[in-house]
Amino acid sequence: MIYIPRRELEDLCSDIFQKLGIPKDEARDSAEILVAADARGIRSHGIQRMKRYADGIKAGLIKGGVTPTVLRKTALSLVIDAEGAMGLSLSKRAMRQVIAMAGEHGVGVCSIRNSNHFGIAGYYTEMAAQEDMLGVTLSNTAALGVPTFAKKAMFGTNPLAFSAPGHGGNLFSLDMATTVTTRGVIEVLEKEGAHIPPGLAVDADGKPATDPASFLDDMLCHRGGGLLPLGAERNVAYGYKGYGLAVMVDILTALCSGGIFGEAVRDSAITSARVCHFFMALRIDIFRDVEEFKTDMDEMLTALRELPPAEGASRVFYAGLKEQEASAASDKNGVPVPRNVWEDLQNMSLEINQS
Repeated sequence: MIYIPRRELEDLCSDIFQKLGIPKDEARDSAEILVAADARGIRSHGIQRMKRYADGIKAGLIKGGVTPTVLRKTALSLVIDAEGAMGLSLSKRAMRQVIAMAGEHGVGVCSIRNSNHFGIAGYYTEMAAQEDMLGVTLSNTAALGVPTFAKKAMFGTNPLAFSAPGHGGNLFSLDMATTVTTRGVIEVLEKEGAHIPPGLAVDADGKPATDPASFLDDMLCHRGGGLLPLGAERNVAYGYKGYGLAVMVDILTALCSGGIFGEAVRDSAITSARVCHFFMALRIDIFRDVEEFKTDMDEMLTALRELPPAEGASRVFYAGLKEQEASAASDKNGVPVPRNVWEDLQNMSLEINQS
């Protein structure tokens, strides 16, 4: 690992996006969100995805400077066809609109179809938390998850995120896939030459998958197999939990926006599938006094953090704490990046300059 100043990393990614034709403001927002993933230690959703973004832009599947189509609008809701826009910057703009609606009416919701990969879901929920709101973000993805008792993928990793603020930067921030792991993690294992650990995925025969390269190829070519739903890693019968959550995400993102869902959401060889999102913000003061809520949040998070750890564990975490600490360390010491990923990024920039 090498450590790159956060701004330097953002500048390089933004420069690549702009050279590919993405407008400056969209490029800056997109780079900021991608680098935020690496800064938090979520490498699977960070700059290692730049090549897929670049390939998607070159192929015209990911578009900059798009004006999304508003399909339906009320005082507190919005339905949008993204028209293939850059998922990262589009989602940031959408969450800003949702926050504005919540600021005026207490609640704001938005369902989006025909978008692209949007990075880490927690980035957007934390935007709401910073405005003394509760934030919810969902997205469907290409069909990678296997329903309970099945051996064929029929839903995505379908992440969901939720954030709630305390005082002084205290923040509960849950950001999770509804499958046991994500494809990005499998891609990292492939790059590192590692095997898939038991309990994460099954092959086309429904047996435990071990080889990342063959598993990813089977996923791309729809030969069968997929990632297990959350809760299925020990006993497949318990996978109904992640399976049910994944279908819920499809309903709120795709069915509410009129987008594609389930097996129809498919990646191409070069880039991620067109996907659907859902954003919601709830103003805390529609429930109770904001300061009292945040004081109780502080008490809850402190109680969780100060729990005595089990034997063999060093400490107890709550959702978002590890990422917040990693992000603070990245601001101070630089963002940790695998040397080969940094070199690939630099080479990508050079190749674009020469083309």
